[in-house]
Amino acid sequence: MLMLAAVHAARTGAIRFLLLDDVDLGNRRLTIAGRTRPIDEFTHQIPLEWLDYRRTRWPNTANPHLLINQLSALGTGPVSKIYFAKSLRGQAATLERLRVDRQLEEALTHGPDPLRLAAVFGLDPKTAIRYAENASVLLATGAEEQDPASRDEPKGRNGP
Repeated sequence: MLMLAAVHAARTGAIRFLLLDDVDLGNRRLTIAGRTRPIDEFTHQIPLEWLDYRRTRWPNTANPHLLINQLSALGTGPVSKIYFAKSLRGQAATLERLRVDRQLEEALTHGPDPLRLAAVFGLDPKTAIRYAENASVLLATGAEEQDPASRDEPKGRNGP
């Protein structure tokens, strides 16, 4: 679940409802909330290890969801919302914070283009615009801090 939030910016609800059929390891594709995304090497390795563990731990489960636990393996429903809270208890980061950071990182790395953000993460246009604007501010602030000419300018009031 950490990889899905931190790499693919997946929401908790989308992660809960991922099905085994949403992971196509052979073609290196992952479908999250109806949007198919390519899988990089890291994203490929984590599900391989999880699916191996899942098969070993619950060999007879009929649950079609990717993430299961001892309780959900007995049925066909997704893991509970509490499953996520318990898994991350005591950690500084939350899945939501990882998801937001990933989207912002994309905007900072590839430029604050709301169309790209909407396409990569399946964002609502207003949300994509907000992330792009935040990235623009961060990029401008970073550029000002890195500008050697502005470094020597006096800060605060000028003159007596």
